[in-house]
Amino acid sequence: MPQADFSYEMAHDPAGLPAMVSIFADSENVRGEVAEDLGGAGFRIAQSGDVASLLDGSAAPLGDLVLLDCPRIDAAAMAALSRLDMRIAGAGCELVVTTSLEALDAIFACFDQSLPQILVDACRAERVVAVGRVLGQVGGSRLRDLSEDDRLALLRLSEQVDTIAKRIEGLTGGIRHDDDGLTLGEHKSVFKGLGDAAKPGASAKQARMQMPDPRLVRRMIAQRQARARFFDAELFADPAWDMLLDLTAAQGEGGKVSVSSLCIASGVPATTALRWIGQMTEAGLFERADDENDRRRAFIGLSTRAADAMARYFAEIAEPLRAAA
Repeated sequence: MPQADFSYEMAHDPAGLPAMVSIFADSENVRGEVAEDLGGAGFRIAQSGDVASLLDGSAAPLGDLVLLDCPRIDAAAMAALSRLDMRIAGAGCELVVTTSLEALDAIFACFDQSLPQILVDACRAERVVAVGRVLGQVGGSRLRDLSEDDRLALLRLSEQVDTIAKRIEGLTGGIRHDDDGLTLGEHKSVFKGLGDAAKPGASAKQARMQMPDPRLVRRMIAQRQARARFFDAELFADPAWDMLLDLTAAQGEGGKVSVSSLCIASGVPATTALRWIGQMTEAGLFERADDENDRRRAFIGLSTRAADAMARYFAEIAEPLRAAA
């Protein structure tokens, strides 16, 4: 009986060409690490350069995946990233961005078309895991468009990325396992008990209720946070609810919430919080609004239906809360 061959074959895109990645980072060391890791996963390098090279006159093909590392950002970098955002949106390739919490608001503001996966303060292994996650998303969203050979190629590529991530994990002492399996986007509706108010075409008269007193919401947030003084905070991780509460309080106060502030309010690592923000935006709970006075920032707020749902929730529990007070 012949021995099974488990050797890896080069992955190809739907056109039959080797999968290609472009790498942009000011750190030569980061570019080298990414090229080594993804090269081992079957990618060929389409482009590799610093962030400023994105402003070059030439617009060579980006390939199937772009990985950008930008922990610090200035006006020139913002111009480069905004151009990259438009190119990726037009080309239809995937984008993974690694950055710092300090630069997160500006990074988020730059990418309003390409829907990148953003990692905050990520280690080497987390970058590779993110690539595997992107490949999984591609497989789910485009599977019907791929031939059987291309499906197998995508599977091999995903498996190879996962294998490399595990090897790096062993070398670097582990990665943060903060994948929560969020699947909000699969639900037809995340709103319940609102009747006609939950329908997309509901009028303002049907839906509007008075928002709760923000002092009450802040008190609830403080009570939830107090648990971490006595127990491991991970026991109570509930980023969706914590972000809903924070945005409800901010709306009652007439304030605006930046992406980085909302990540902090979520109580989970920023990379995880960003995935929740993306999913909750797709589910119709959150809305993005660019800062009219500062293009380096974008705000997150409750959608009309989410605000109404929160108002109705607090109206429902108002009497027990007053009694407890």
